[in-house]
Amino acid sequence: MYKHVAENRRNTVLIMMGFVVLIGAISAGFAWWFGDWSILIYALIITILYVGIQYFAAGKLALTMTGAKKIEKKDNPRLYNAVENLVIQTGIPMPGVYVINDPAPNAFATGRDPAHASVAATTGLLDIMDDDELIAVMAHEISHVRNYDIRITTIVFGLVSLIGLLSDIGARMIFFGGRSDSDRGGSPVGVIIALVTAIIAPLAAALAQMAISRQREYLADSSAALLTRYPEGMVNALKKLDAHKRPMRQQNPATEAMFITSPLRKNMISQLFSTHPPIEKRIARLENGKKSF
Repeated sequence: MYKHVAENRRNTVLIMMGFVVLIGAISAGFAWWFGDWSILIYALIITILYVGIQYFAAGKLALTMTGAKKIEKKDNPRLYNAVENLVIQTGIPMPGVYVINDPAPNAFATGRDPAHASVAATTGLLDIMDDDELIAVMAHEISHVRNYDIRITTIVFGLVSLIGLLSDIGARMIFFGGRSDSDRGGSPVGVIIALVTAIIAPLAAALAQMAISRQREYLADSSAALLTRYPEGMVNALKKLDAHKRPMRQQNPATEAMFITSPLRKNMISQLFSTHPPIEKRIARLENGKKSF
């Protein structure tokens, strides 16, 4: 278990470094094409500022985008007590507890660290889960908080968004402008740079985000089983999520990675790039690791 935690953290650092290299490469390509290396400096400054803003604002933004409403113990004692008991057990600060009025069963955690975290569950989740299963789902979300997954998710979301923005702006500039009138849009080199930045860079960023998110989901499942000492609770909760899965009313790809299961309507292609591993694989991992919990 702890070996997997260390492994995932190392992989996350490597992937994050890959994001920085990718942004630097995109910016350097634009700087070379336009003959202005200040573009690279400005791009890196914008990256730092953008990620900084995301770091502090993404948690509240995610809650707003999903329509989550904050509750107190009197509003929903069952959910609040489940979170409170897990918090006492783990020793982290009490996160904000939220409910989303949506029949699709789902839950997520957000924030920048355990001291500024929030957890949310849909009314659909509260309706179908028994107490053991609800505790397991909340243990999964608390594990995201405890393992600092929420910080990584926030930063990666900011970087993926920024890569898409830089790629779009740069490609448009190359197609519609250049170093000289004779170069504009017609140079094969310019077309290649535009295609790479417009297609390959965002795709690479999306794949990296998918890799990080899938690792984190496996780890949170295992952490929840270890925290509750009852892996059957997590297994049964995942089975119910699979049996009752449906897209949420308020869908936004930006928040997909935060949820315990994808809240989006999926087709065959989008499933290949899903930020969540298949539930049957998650269940299989828990079943195989039961003896270690």
